[in-house]
Amino acid sequence: MSGAAATRYDVAVIGAGMAGMAAALFAAERGLSCVQVGSGGGILFASGLLDLLAVHPVAEHRLWQSPYDALATLAGEQPGHPLARVDPTSIRAAFQSFVAALTSAGLAYAPLGERNSNLLTSIGTVKTSFGVPMTMAAGVDALERRLPCLLVDFRGLREFSARQIAATLADDWPDLRHQRIDFPGFEAVPEVYAVHLARALETRATRERTIALIKPLLGDARVVGLPALLGLARSQEVHAAFEAGLGVPVFEIPTMPTSVSGLRLLGALESVVSSRGVRRRQLSSVRALTFEGDTALLQLDGAPGGERISARAVVLATGRFSGHGLTADRQSVRESILGLPVQQPGGRDAWHQDDFLDPAGHAINRAGLRTDEVWRPLDATGKPAWKSLFAIGSILADQDWMRAKCGSGLAIATAWAAIEQVAQPLRETQAP
Repeated sequence: MSGAAATRYDVAVIGAGMAGMAAALFAAERGLSCVQVGSGGGILFASGLLDLLAVHPVAEHRLWQSPYDALATLAGEQPGHPLARVDPTSIRAAFQSFVAALTSAGLAYAPLGERNSNLLTSIGTVKTSFGVPMTMAAGVDALERRLPCLLVDFRGLREFSARQIAATLADDWPDLRHQRIDFPGFEAVPEVYAVHLARALETRATRERTIALIKPLLGDARVVGLPALLGLARSQEVHAAFEAGLGVPVFEIPTMPTSVSGLRLLGALESVVSSRGVRRRQLSSVRALTFEGDTALLQLDGAPGGERISARAVVLATGRFSGHGLTADRQSVRESILGLPVQQPGGRDAWHQDDFLDPAGHAINRAGLRTDEVWRPLDATGKPAWKSLFAIGSILADQDWMRAKCGSGLAIATAWAAIEQVAQPLRETQAP
């Protein structure tokens, strides 16, 4: 292993969640050779919606119609928050680039504006988000205008109930009706799964039979809502067929994870980064990361005999505990690859509030890596750990992405900002 030649890249991205995918995409779009290490399993839990910033302050649960107004307030009140450190122009550019790439892979999003949107969830609550897949977009207008709407679900499909959604919203949306039908070809199956139904709907015969079952139920409905299972890789085609067949707008409602919309997002991201030349090592993990002068050396597990990679820059996009970017024992939280110091409460008794549902959240949720002004994580002396090591996404300190509804925004914006820092010196050294 020690004698094997290392494959050389401009940048190595460690992590394949939203932040890692965004960093690999942005690096490739800037013409940098890039290798990405890790699996994108966490994206399977995504709803397909791209949050930017919906809630601030978290403790007050204040919802914002404009994520950019929310960002301006955040910057004034919490200047150390990672999103507050990326300028709005860069955030707009990052989202436009990210969504354009997804659209090129067949996962189209509604045009990005300046406002958040409100959408139904599978339990009848309302979710505020920014980037909305086109297959869900008609639901935004239906909810805002309280249009006469028919919700349809399928017998045997667990964790999604059109009846529950309608009952939850009955007082506020009187023209919301629900119906349950058998899915064609699965009538005798006691329990059905969204992924199986999504694949089945990619066949024309099953689509036509399903549409034929729904059409007589329309009544005065001006829009139809369905669980998010209108196809996997061909969701645009399936969605268009339902709208044409029913003669009214159709929208999907995100289901519980792991979800079809998460599978779509993962598939689209894998497609776009691969098509742009990123070398993916999705079955590998980093066994060791060392630095020699201007070069980082990565030793990977996973491939037979292992693999050695050298890179001129490294981006840590390893996530928090579920992504194994951070690990914890009974005493402290640690960064998993390099042992970088983690900003965290002084003792374990301060990790959590007494009330699990405390609206302010828990201090442990804001633990993470501190970085300098150009996204380089700091060592124990407060200096950059290495001049071309960068950290992005949820591993960063001073943010609670889940409660702030800013997970995708945090990933996409910090990936854009860090790759700008990676690209500039590499461009200068490559100039004739």
